[in-house]
Amino acid sequence: MSANVVDLAARLIACESVTPARGTVFDALEGMLAPLGFAVTRFVAGDGPEGSDEAPVENLLAIRKGPEGTPYFAYAGHVDVVPPGGGWASDAFEPEIRGDLLHGRGAVDMKGSIAAMVAAAAEIPAEAGTLGFIITGDEEGPALHGTTALIELMHERGEIPDLILVGEPTSVNRLGDMMKIGRRGSVNMVLRAEGVQGHVAYPHLADNPLPRLVAMLAELDALVLDEGTAWFQPSNLEITQISAPNPATNVIPASGEARISIRFNDLHSGASLVQMVEEIAARHSVTVDARISGEPFLTEPGAFSRIVAEAVEAETGIAPEASTSGGTSDARFLKALAPVIEFGLVNATMHKADEAVAVDDLVTLSAIYRRIALAALSA
Repeated sequence: MSANVVDLAARLIACESVTPARGTVFDALEGMLAPLGFAVTRFVAGDGPEGSDEAPVENLLAIRKGPEGTPYFAYAGHVDVVPPGGGWASDAFEPEIRGDLLHGRGAVDMKGSIAAMVAAAAEIPAEAGTLGFIITGDEEGPALHGTTALIELMHERGEIPDLILVGEPTSVNRLGDMMKIGRRGSVNMVLRAEGVQGHVAYPHLADNPLPRLVAMLAELDALVLDEGTAWFQPSNLEITQISAPNPATNVIPASGEARISIRFNDLHSGASLVQMVEEIAARHSVTVDARISGEPFLTEPGAFSRIVAEAVEAETGIAPEASTSGGTSDARFLKALAPVIEFGLVNATMHKADEAVAVDDLVTLSAIYRRIALAALSA
């Protein structure tokens, strides 16, 4: 079935599935998996208004059980995509092959990878072991009602995979040059300083909150969180926004707000960093509202990473670099279930206009995914 992987990818791309995804893209995926013998469960989590963190999200869990006692290997990923934006040479949701590239939103991140997983599954005999798909419609969004809800369902059923492969686009210059064995954690914070509004000519009658906020930001910006570890780059704290509700030039504002984002390695936890910022904030009379998006994790190099590396090298001739670089993914949740590694397409065009994947890469990726699953199921 690997020869049809391009058609599978095109079918998924043609479904408009801007995060949070629901409906047609899951119809398409179920239509691919059910004929292969997978029992497909779909459900919606979240009940808030559209555009909110509580907006409904659809998820899919598909399992094809193997003989009793055989291992359970799962593919994981997402079918939601970021908004297409402008500047496309063709409609973002009308897949188009130009030259040797398949264009469309999600071609790389990550409908192409999911198509390759489906094509691989079609060539894996049921007697090889239990095979699963863990697919969310909320990876590109708040990620509150996606993979976490799927994990709850798997725990309720007692169906926990032994190994999980996430199809995020990890390759950098060519297919196969990098796999992700871990990710840094992420925490975002809103800092608020309150004061008393007044006329700039009479500062003694006001309380300007901005100097306190700026002083705190200067202290945060000067921090060196760490120097990195054997597998992780140094943690970094970035100031991402500074604002004050003040359209006038002669008014001391009543409040100021800033936002910071910290990407951190396994020398820290989200809670420890929040505590650190809160202690600094207290000295400047600033309040902190924090949201921890994920903790760092590492799948120690070993049997699973060898399986992935050997499959990649067998199909591409490249030994992939094991890395923890880049942003977050749903692997930050799945690591609580089983060892997890990410491997997928070249990420150069993800989230860009004219996102595109090489047709040959889709075919090769499906062969790699087949090798990984077969080796994992025979381990």
